[in-house]
Amino acid sequence: MSSKSKIRLGVNIDHIATVRQARGTDYPSPLMAAKLAEQGGADGITLHIREDRRHIQEQDLHQLRQDSATRYINLEMALTDEMLEMAIKYRPQACCIVPEKREELTTEGGLDVVGYYNKITRFVNELSAHQIEVSLFIDPIEEQIKAAQECGAPVIELHTGEYSEYSVGSDLSHKELERLQSSVAYADNLGLVVNAGHGLHYENVQPIAKIPQINELNIGHSIVAEALMIGFKEAVQRMHQLIITART
Repeated sequence: MSSKSKIRLGVNIDHIATVRQARGTDYPSPLMAAKLAEQGGADGITLHIREDRRHIQEQDLHQLRQDSATRYINLEMALTDEMLEMAIKYRPQACCIVPEKREELTTEGGLDVVGYYNKITRFVNELSAHQIEVSLFIDPIEEQIKAAQECGAPVIELHTGEYSEYSVGSDLSHKELERLQSSVAYADNLGLVVNAGHGLHYENVQPIAKIPQINELNIGHSIVAEALMIGFKEAVQRMHQLIITART
């Protein structure tokens, strides 16, 4: 069993684009958000191009790939031929295959690796052939973890959504934490690299981060929400200064 001394942070920038798309402007910029995230200590940038293009657009991925050859980009993608072609076209450093339904607000539950084993295996093989690291976003269930290993995926990302639904310190939260700990240990023993994410925020992240075998946490919504609060005063001060300066 491995023991990781360092844990990586992947910052999801989808909801920067959500704000942009609400008005159809060219701001706020996901590219700028990615740069600021890296300045803040992010080890990688995660983005999800959905079938309905509700937030991140193909152009965003293009700009990220053009801007820097060293930035670590993790593209979340549905199990569709369109997304496979896009991943091969832009070749991000990593792709995480996730389930996707148009009507959901955000990703609900993990990928059914057992049910889509043959198709997932094909995607894993094609992405790997283009030197793209593949991960599968799955629930903390041993059957799914084993199937992920058997289809050739080197990395899994465990879905922490159910853990995140419960109050920190509650019995249900503790029960889900134990389930995640057991699943991480099981995956680690199979030789898989284990990431985790979904619904993690400033109050509940530390118990997950303490699990020694976890390689990376992917977090987005809570970081964007926090930025709106702790950065809004500074943004208002800047605007106020601009209009006062213009008038005087």
